[in-house]
Amino acid sequence: MDQLMQSLPMFLMMIGVVYFLIIRPQNKKMKDHRELVESLKRGDEVVTQGGLIGKITKVADEEVTVELGDGVKVRVVKFTIGEVRNRPEPTPANDSKK
Repeated sequence: MDQLMQSLPMFLMMIGVVYFLIIRPQNKKMKDHRELVESLKRGDEVVTQGGLIGKITKVADEEVTVELGDGVKVRVVKFTIGEVRNRPEPTPANDSKK
């Protein structure tokens, strides 16, 4: 029983380290990707996880149509979009131009 009480704090500390080094960053990455997918809109230049680069021409519920070249359009599942390029940064609403 005494040995169990000595090893319990070390075990709890190991669980805490695993949570903060592995689980928490992975959950944040998944949340950021979900937000990226939900914010896709027509005209965004995207890169799929397969490495294809194109411009979104149509957004549906679970998929988008991406134009890869002149007249070459493919339907892609939204969650396979890995990156959005050339998206203008939003300007703060309280910015006053002087």
